[in-house]
Amino acid sequence: MKRRGTPEADLQRAVVTALRFALPKGAIIHHCPNEITEAGPRGAKRQAILVGMGVHPGFADLMLLSAGRVLFLELKSLKGRLSPAQEAFRDEVTAQGFGWALVRSLDDALGALADHGFTTRVTPPVRRPAP
Repeated sequence: MKRRGTPEADLQRAVVTALRFALPKGAIIHHCPNEITEAGPRGAKRQAILVGMGVHPGFADLMLLSAGRVLFLELKSLKGRLSPAQEAFRDEVTAQGFGWALVRSLDDALGALADHGFTTRVTPPVRRPAP
């Protein structure tokens, strides 16, 4: 059986591996699986249970906690777009003063750490302004 392409999942695994190396010991990297991909009534029931337990629509893929700082990372493939729930989550957390970043590559993830004042054990990549 051929493995289906999963660019966002592959990116997330690579980012988590890099962050475990880059962040100081004691930093927390957390992923909250907040979506159910099972179709039909069974999937809808499971999603309703999770929402009742506190799952928040649009919650970022990764949450980083280190030295009193909080950063949410939303990982997307090169062509991936934010859903309306993800845009609302971004707006809510940034309005509360927390960091949020869209990540499409390892460089984006490491750059987000630097942009949000995280102490790391690596030198961040040079950030070039968007054209």
